[in-house]
Amino acid sequence: MRSSTRHFCAATLALAVVGCTGAADGPAAPSFVISDPDLPQVNLDVLLHGEGRGFIHFRQPADEDVIAFLDTRVQGLSPHTSYLLQRAVDVVVDDDCTSAAWLTLGKGPTPQAILTDGQGSGQEQLWRSLSGVGSIFDIHFRVIDATTAAVVLQSECHQFVISQ
Repeated sequence: MRSSTRHFCAATLALAVVGCTGAADGPAAPSFVISDPDLPQVNLDVLLHGEGRGFIHFRQPADEDVIAFLDTRVQGLSPHTSYLLQRAVDVVVDDDCTSAAWLTLGKGPTPQAILTDGQGSGQEQLWRSLSGVGSIFDIHFRVIDATTAAVVLQSECHQFVISQ
């Protein structure tokens, strides 16, 4: 089944479930959530691989602020070193992240380094304001050495949708 058809069918099924679960005074919230792994996500758990490993717990709460929180952890990297998390997005949603337009992430618009300890582990709570509610795109991440700009970790391609 083509991706666009699959997305339409999943959305139609979700609407049918919501419409059928209501009482006489209107639809109630469904008692379960239909999850289609082929649909873009509003929350991501991103694995990073390379010289070490890392993890990004990427969350975008459904609220009016439209902010993505990126709880980022790395390990197995060089001790006492500064790293930066970057992302690139493709607006052509095809699970093929080809963009090289890297944006350094941080505390809002201010880039924030991830500093490793004596064992090469580090973590940082990052966040970024989002715009374009309803936008769907492919996204991938990488971690670079803040001094040399060498790529030390990178992720697979993910699909993401900005919600509110």
